[in-house]
Amino acid sequence: MPIDVCLAGVTGWVGQCLVSAISTEKDLNLVGGVSRTYAGKRLNEVLMQTPLNLTISGSVKEALKNKCDVLVDYTKPNVVKSNVLEAIQNGIHVVIGTSGLTDEDFAQINEQAIKYQVGVLAAGNFAITAVLLQRFAEMAAKYIPYWEILDYANEKKVDAPSGTARELASRLGQVQKPILYNSIEETQGSKESRGATLNGTQVHSLRLPGYTLSVEVIFGLLDEKLIIRHEAGSSAEPYVKGTLLAIRQVSSFIGLKRGLDSIMEF
Repeated sequence: MPIDVCLAGVTGWVGQCLVSAISTEKDLNLVGGVSRTYAGKRLNEVLMQTPLNLTISGSVKEALKNKCDVLVDYTKPNVVKSNVLEAIQNGIHVVIGTSGLTDEDFAQINEQAIKYQVGVLAAGNFAITAVLLQRFAEMAAKYIPYWEILDYANEKKVDAPSGTARELASRLGQVQKPILYNSIEETQGSKESRGATLNGTQVHSLRLPGYTLSVEVIFGLLDEKLIIRHEAGSSAEPYVKGTLLAIRQVSSFIGLKRGLDSIMEF
């Protein structure tokens, strides 16, 4: 039987690409869409590339009145947590593509997912190259105890660091804590210039026109350094394949998994 999908952020940057992709997959069926801007309108009136004439809902709560198997959230940092918890408490599996959630948020989401026996997959980035960056960085962190992260996005992105940078810092912190030659407290001048400390890692976020999304981790040793960087273009296409994989796999486990690689074979 096809997997019935509800897409929050259906008219957004990634959402539009997902609508087209889901429509061509025989095992997936888009049964609901959420957009506060276009609430009440028909999807095929807003997105000319799709023949689907489902009515767009103004909230996840409203959309979930119609049965679905998986909620995919590509919305905004200020609403993603409530959307996810709403779906979980209705017994619906969730794929999270929205950034801005903290480790504390994820802990609560995992607790609720276990309670209601559903799966939740959250990835700071569903692009394959971003997944590989995380894997390669974890390998490097075993041997190089000095690193920092640079997080790049356009001027309109309000959350910082990005979900990709947060996830990377979390994963590297599980390998080992990086060594700071001089502690942040010992910084002479403005301590804030050393960035934010996440899971022991210093993270620096740039928000400037000209960027889409990218993340860079720099490892340093005496007289040598290693730079690993993921760079996204202007298209949302890189996120589609990973999201479709997540939709298909999220019902195969209970609780929260973080990172697309958690369901991939290497």
